[in-house]
Amino acid sequence: MDKIKIEPYKVIGISVRTTNENNQAAKDIPVLWEKLMNENILSKIPNKIDNTVYSIYTDYEKDHTKPYTTLLGCKVENLDTIPEGMIGKSFSGGDYVKFTVNGDLTQGLVINEWLKIWEMDLDRIFTADFESYGEKAQNISEAEVDILIAVK
Repeated sequence: MDKIKIEPYKVIGISVRTTNENNQAAKDIPVLWEKLMNENILSKIPNKIDNTVYSIYTDYEKDHTKPYTTLLGCKVENLDTIPEGMIGKSFSGGDYVKFTVNGDLTQGLVINEWLKIWEMDLDRIFTADFESYGEKAQNISEAEVDILIAVK
């Protein structure tokens, strides 16, 4: 767990409003990932900075126990062109705590880390938390994923 500073950034992608209540997010988020892959969404995102996929949790109603928006997409240079069916958002960055997980993505690697994070006393601010799926996440059975949590 490292404390780092994130610069402001912009993302274009697809989103869903969900909640962790009644395990709803466990249903909604995989469907969103499926759409991202099956409809080749990444190739349709204009002005991409790189091919890293970000899974961003934002627009929290209160905290991780209440509704929030999940956005899957890529960082972009600007929000001038947002394709139909996608959304674009600007994030202000700030202070974050970074967790890195390694292992098999099909074995609950990321959600198991979130279960631990939800139990930690991190002084979270619930602005925009995210996962970063870069080059090291391409090998699904030996992936490396960063989870970044916005803190005071």
